[in-house]
Amino acid sequence: MQVTKAIFKCSSERISQVPKDNLRDIAFIGRSNVGKSSLINMLTNHNGLAKVSATPGKTRLINHFCINNSWYLVDLPGYGYARTSKQLRGSFSKIITDYIFKCEKMHFLFVLVDIRLEPQKIDLEFITLLGEHGIPFGLIFTKADKLSKAQRERSIARYAETLSEQWEELPPHFVSSSERGIGRDGILKFIEKCLESV
Repeated sequence: MQVTKAIFKCSSERISQVPKDNLRDIAFIGRSNVGKSSLINMLTNHNGLAKVSATPGKTRLINHFCINNSWYLVDLPGYGYARTSKQLRGSFSKIITDYIFKCEKMHFLFVLVDIRLEPQKIDLEFITLLGEHGIPFGLIFTKADKLSKAQRERSIARYAETLSEQWEELPPHFVSSSERGIGRDGILKFIEKCLESV
């Protein structure tokens, strides 16, 4: 897939505000500071599209970006950032769960995880929740440029082993680096196939 056009459409505080059209959503979510904005900018080849914040947890809205006039890339609020107040974390949870479980436009969800870290409890809990609700999702391991190829393989194997306790196989997964453009073609090709399926 070639991304020839990427424009900001709208920000929503609740799912009643998301675009009312027939274009499908491909959504991205992860812990705060996982590199989501950088990944979105890399995928769209548009450096300023998603705002990269120095303060994790700044994305508090559902942001829709229209891609090639044919689908939406959706930037969801990050989860699990400790400095966000419990009250705000609760609202994040509601906006996230309302969108993921109730928004009919959502076609596929990418969960971003930092490849450098051991499997994080909050990510595993979120992935379990997706499985329980039958939400179609895949994993994107971010910040791959920070590790050697052998380290990356060990990290993914560790994740697969952890998930195998509850899952028969690892969901579709991709390795990415926004700095080096690693994974861009594979992720976009997968999105293209997703959009072809009805």
